[in-house]
Amino acid sequence: MIEVKKLSVDLGDFFLKDVTFEVKQGEYYIILGPTGAGKTVLLESIAGLYPIRSGEIWLNGKEITNLEPEKRGIGVVYQDYVLFPHLSVKENIVFGLKLRGQPRQEIEATLERLVELLNISHLLERKPTTLSGGESQKVALARALSVKPEVLLLDEPLRALDPETREDIQHELRRIHERLNVTVIHVTHDFEEAVALGDRIAVIGEGRIMQIGTSEQIFRQPNSEFVARFAMSRNIFSGEVRDGDEECAAIDVGEVEIAVATDLRGKFHASVRPEDILISTEPLKSSARNCLRGVIGRVDDRGSTLLLTVAVPPDFICLVTRRSLEEMELAQGKEVYLTFKASAVHVF
Repeated sequence: MIEVKKLSVDLGDFFLKDVTFEVKQGEYYIILGPTGAGKTVLLESIAGLYPIRSGEIWLNGKEITNLEPEKRGIGVVYQDYVLFPHLSVKENIVFGLKLRGQPRQEIEATLERLVELLNISHLLERKPTTLSGGESQKVALARALSVKPEVLLLDEPLRALDPETREDIQHELRRIHERLNVTVIHVTHDFEEAVALGDRIAVIGEGRIMQIGTSEQIFRQPNSEFVARFAMSRNIFSGEVRDGDEECAAIDVGEVEIAVATDLRGKFHASVRPEDILISTEPLKSSARNCLRGVIGRVDDRGSTLLLTVAVPPDFICLVTRRSLEEMELAQGKEVYLTFKASAVHVF
């Protein structure tokens, strides 16, 4: 559907370097990365807003690398909406259609379809300055969809919204995508947002694509320390992987040895997600191969959940519910046991 081949962009103080990926027809594709990683530059390069140093962009078998932005068949929605303040909501939505000289009957039909799709009929006569963040985002989506783009680019569309509105717009985006089957490339720094919406995710950092995969692959099988840290694995260690017993290999991390399920041998990283570690005040009777004793060094409150830093050593970060914390009377200085399976350890 859309192919980006060895794309490089030089902005003087920032570079995109040999970026390559392919988005399938009707796919909801996420570009995920931290601030300054190059997400928006990549999106705007696809839209035709930056000169390409080298590489190619193809859309439906046609190269569009040097095509003018308005001729690419691409719609863009920015995080700050960029609505025309002097125009009504209705005038904003149909602006692109009028610019293209579409017949009045077609304009009215498109407007009616989008108003019904996004449930915004009550907003049509209002000015953008009177809209909430969620309402503005819906209007911006309607304007971008009005010209029937082959690809819809979303630049951090949920960033400026409060948590409740953000969740509502997430559901709207998924519903619109499923109903219209439009190809979407969505840029975000929010991993939870990426998991909620993306069919596939490309993690970008320092102007390069670091890993491409499903949310499960990025979440459970990061291919580098950068991706592991960005995906909030939190427990990331380095060590020597060697033969263990008949069932598992082993890796030495700090002063302890961890059983791992891998065929790799040599110097590698290992990661364990906080939610995969069971914490208890007594050793658990379990088939899990790893049971480590440690002392709670820090408790970080996250509302309904808490993160415990447990010194074994090294330090392990574990996730517990508030109920578990209270029932086990977990607190700084308390001795606990950490239990996790060898298969819960990812080696890379």
